[in-house]
Amino acid sequence: MIIRPAIRTDCPGILAIYNDAVLTTTATYDYEPRTLAQRQAWFDEHARDGYAIFVAECDEGRIVGWSALNPYHARPGYRFTSENSIYIAAEARGKGIGKLLLAPLVEAARTRGLHAIIAAIDAANEASLRLHAGLGFVQVGHFKQVGYKFDRWLDVVYMERLLDQP
Repeated sequence: MIIRPAIRTDCPGILAIYNDAVLTTTATYDYEPRTLAQRQAWFDEHARDGYAIFVAECDEGRIVGWSALNPYHARPGYRFTSENSIYIAAEARGKGIGKLLLAPLVEAARTRGLHAIIAAIDAANEASLRLHAGLGFVQVGHFKQVGYKFDRWLDVVYMERLLDQP
């Protein structure tokens, strides 16, 4: 397993993992799969704005997971805060890949001069909650029934990891 910074040609693999999550999980509250053009625009914005994206590449060269730092809010007072994303291919879940992808995000956030990383996690996603807690994130909020997907109301847990001062 290789964890490395993503390159633009990784977008189809990143897209396939995300779109599967859209259709089959509550890891994202999106309803509609994204297009390759949308994912490439997302990648280009991240590259332009200095937000890290990492991929997990298996021995066969296939992308089996990805992670990213994302803008938290556009207002300048939030410029030292980022929200993270981590998605793992269905067949690769439970193998420790999430931890391998989250750790370099924390270091990338430090390098970028960020002060806080926020994770918004479906409250039923125990694996993601454990993953984030294991890397120093603490729960700072639990919002009841703020999401709706698959004909049910969903809770969101917010976790935060504070880094060095900017």
